[in-house]
Parts: sequence; C-alpha cells; structure tokens
Amino acid sequence: MKFSEMTYTRPDIDALLARCKQLATKAADAPDGDALIQVYYEQSRAFADYTTASQLANIHYTCDTRDAYWKAEQDFFDANGPAVTNASVEISRAFLANPYVEALTEHFGTTCVAGMKNAVLGMDDRTVELQQEFNALVSQYQQIYGGALVELDGKQLTIPQLGPYKEDLDPAVRRAAYEAEAGYFDAHRDELDALYTKIVKNLNQQAKVLGYKDYSELSYVRMNRIGYGQAEIQAFRDQVARDVVPELQKVMAMRAKRTGITHPTFTDLPIIFKDGNPKPIPGYQARMDAARTMYHELSPETAEFIDFMQDNELFDVESRPGKMSGGYMTSLPSYKAPFIFANWNDTSGDVDVLTHECGHAFEGYVAERDPNVPADLECPAMESAEIHSMAMEFLTAPWHHLLFGKDTEKYALLHAEDSFVFLAYGCAVDEFQHIMYQNPDLTPDQRNAEWLKLEKKYRPWIDFDNLPFYGRGAGWQRQLHIYECPFYYIDYCLSTMAALQFFLLSLDDHKDAWQRYLKLVRRAGLASYTELLQTAGLKVPFAEGSVKGIAQQMTRWLEEHQVG
Repeated sequence: MKFSEMTYTRPDIDALLARCKQLATKAADAPDGDALIQVYYEQSRAFADYTTASQLANIHYTCDTRDAYWKAEQDFFDANGPAVTNASVEISRAFLANPYVEALTEHFGTTCVAGMKNAVLGMDDRTVELQQEFNALVSQYQQIYGGALVELDGKQLTIPQLGPYKEDLDPAVRRAAYEAEAGYFDAHRDELDALYTKIVKNLNQQAKVLGYKDYSELSYVRMNRIGYGQAEIQAFRDQVARDVVPELQKVMAMRAKRTGITHPTFTDLPIIFKDGNPKPIPGYQARMDAARTMYHELSPETAEFIDFMQDNELFDVESRPGKMSGGYMTSLPSYKAPFIFANWNDTSGDVDVLTHECGHAFEGYVAERDPNVPADLECPAMESAEIHSMAMEFLTAPWHHLLFGKDTEKYALLHAEDSFVFLAYGCAVDEFQHIMYQNPDLTPDQRNAEWLKLEKKYRPWIDFDNLPFYGRGAGWQRQLHIYECPFYYIDYCLSTMAALQFFLLSLDDHKDAWQRYLKLVRRAGLASYTELLQTAGLKVPFAEGSVKGIAQQMTRWLEEHQVG
C-alpha cells in the first residue's frame, strides 16, 4: 500500500491497556514453555496497530511541525505513550515471573529475556507523569529546531538548507552561513538552556524514583545495553582518545595539505577538496532511479526491498520550511513497511543519509517478513541497529558512481575520512552527557565550558575563531540526540567500529563482506551487539588494543587514496 493511502485512526488507549492486562495474566499463567512462547508472539502482535498509528502521527508531524492537526496527534502520543510503555512493562514482569521463562531464551536467543529485564528495571507507573513531561520538552525542542528559518543570500533558509553554503569555496560565504545559523541558536539561547536544564532534572528524577544514582546509570538499562556497561564504554572512549585521535591529527593534516588551507578554522572543516566537495547528481527522480539500479545490482534481497520502498512512496527526503531537521527510519508494522525521512540539501550528505536510512529500512523489511521473529525483536538495540545503516553506506560503494559520476573517487575519500573522524566527535558527545547527568547543577556557561574541554581532548585541531554560538561552547545544542534521546550517540561510534571493519573487508572481497552483512542482518534483534559482531567475524571494540589496529589501517588507506 502506498503511504498516501495509509489511513490514520487515533487508537483507543483504554482498550489497549485492558488488552495489556489480559496478556499479562496469560503470560503469568502459561502452563508450560510452549504456551509461554505463543503468548510472547501474541503480545508482540498486540501493539502493531498502536505503533503504526503512533508512527504515522510522528511522520506527519515531523514532515510539517506547523500543522496543528498533527501537532495535536503528536501531543496525544506524548501524553499517552508512557502509560502504554508501562503497560508493556507489566507484561514483561509477568513473563519474568513465569517459572518457564527460560523457554523464551531457548527459543528466541539471549536478548528476549534480557531485554524484558531491562524494561522492568527501566520503567514503572511511578514515572508516568515525568515521562509525559519529558516528551513535551522534546516536542518543544523539535519546534524550536524545526521552525528555524534564517536569512542568507536574500533567502529564507532552513538549517539543512545552509549545507551548500557551508561548503562554498569562498570562506566569507562559509562564515556567513555559520553566523546565520549561530544567530538563530543564540536568539533562542535562553529557551535552549532552560529546556536542557529541565530535561536533565527530569530524567535524573526518573532515575532516582527507580533507585538509580542518576540518568547516566538508568540510560544503559533503557537503551537495552546487553553484556556491557559504563566501564566498557569508558574503556572504548579511552582507546579513541589515546589511539584514534593521534591518527586523526594525521588525517586532518592531510586534509589541510589537500585543500591548501594552511590554518583551517571551524568554518573551513567542511572543505575537503581545493576545487570543491563532491556533489551528487541533481534531481529527486534521477537519484531515486540510481538507487533502484544500485540496489538491484547489489543483491536479490535489496532489489525486492528498493522496489517495495519506491513503489509505495516510503521516502520523504526533500527539505522544506516547517520540516523537522535530521533523518530517520521508522516502521509501520501493520503494513510491514519501513519509512525513510530526510532533509536533502544537494551535498554529499544526501547520499550518506539515503544509504544510511536504507540500511535501517532493509533490516526492518527483512525482519518483518520472517515469521519466526516477533515484532518487538525485529530490531536489535541501537548500537547494533546502527551497524545495518553505517555498514550499508560502505557496502554500496561499487555503485556510488551512479550517484556521483566524475566525483566518485572524491566521495569515497570524503566518506571514509568523515566516518573515521566521526569517532572523536561521537565520543565527545557521550562523555559530555555523562558529565551533565552526573553534575546536574552546572550552569549553562559551565556546561559550555565542559564542552570546550572535550573539544580540546577529542578534536584538538579545531579553532573556533570567535565564531558566535560555537565559539562559546554551545555547539552541542545543535545535536538533536542530546535533547531527544540522551546517551544514544555512542551507539553510532560502536556501529562505526563495525562499519569500518566491513569497509576494510570489502576492499579485499566485497562478496564475502556482503554475505557477512546479510548474515548479521538476518539475526534481527535476536542477538546482542557482541554476538552480532561475532556472527560477522568482526572484532569487539571493548577489548584493549582492538581499536588501534583498525585506526592504523584506516589511516594507511586514506594516505594511499588522496585525490583532488
């Protein structure tokens, strides 16, 4: 069914909550393991219509944050979502109380019961009002960000539409673009500072209600991290600071030599080549045609997937006023349909987001068609789900010429370089959030000072050159994840470690790399992060020394493939 034909009906929350109570009773009373497994499938299906309605409302709202009808529907789910989540938690509690609960582990793998334990530890009725308040705070942030319009070049532009100006070869144009963006955020400085203060205090209060020290501790439970915790993440960040940052300084020196910018400042960082960054082919339909060819030639599975996505209008990727910034993939379970949202701005990032979100969507498409995978185990935890997307960015490389033409080699260098350099920024975001939630009484200025310290630790090559907003250490406020889904960002780093390994493997044998990837995808959410890496024969980045070898291989490849 085409997206435009999908109907929306506000769900009956009372009926759903009553159904949840029935399912909790069935889960508690199941007489044996086989019966319990069947109840698990049943409860997984029970949320399909609610989830579909919720996602339809969110898609329409983020496509136009100014639409009063969809804003009201988003408010409805913000208000009622916590009660539904907590009702689901009560079902999990009932499963865990059943003496045959280990039958679920035997049937579904290690993540099913572990995930339910995390759900029970991370939510209950005592936090419903706080969850509702948090949802409303996030919606306020989305309105401030999504409603951004700035004056530049005689035009009213959204934040994503500033992208091409930030990559202009004229440094004055780049500076003007960043200053226009900075001006908008500075104009909303008090609102953004106050919102973040409220978010930190809200989530820390939720943590304390549930018996945790602060939200940095609770977040690992809510993010459903299985088999590792803060100690392993800190060990990973330490490896990045010690073993990756020195390699990145070599990479940034190569970039400066390549561009001819002797003393690059922050506004120069988007310039990757002296004669301009690679540009994808223009035109929505031309790109969609190229994507269809690419996925048809990659594999039979991706051919079927891309036909389904395009034939059913499951993309909204063009930027326009009122549309929320960023990109995402979500699923509409009643239709077994993924949906991709993005904001193209005629930079190479358009191809990044296309292949990235298609990686998520492909995994969802495959999992939704596997009858043995319950709906709530179709997707793994986010550090694993991001492997699907970030590895897809690299595994489509043999067909990137369809999207870049003469700029293909430049894009290959830019993409590999940016993916590698990202590790430092991602770790800075994660460490910053640990500091914020462990020190909730920091003033806005003190928060910004902590961010600047982390910039020096992880990205010592950056000179902000008195740039408004960024120069005072507030650039973190532009990162949607910090407000909307705290502690998510390290997941991109963990998945990048897997994606870089897929990239290096594909250089030697692309068919083998693709088969490893497909094997990982087909495990859906039935395996943990470490298990998925082992499935594909990849190194786990928590182990001491595991990051250094990959970093050195990436630096060597970049040294050997300097173009432009």
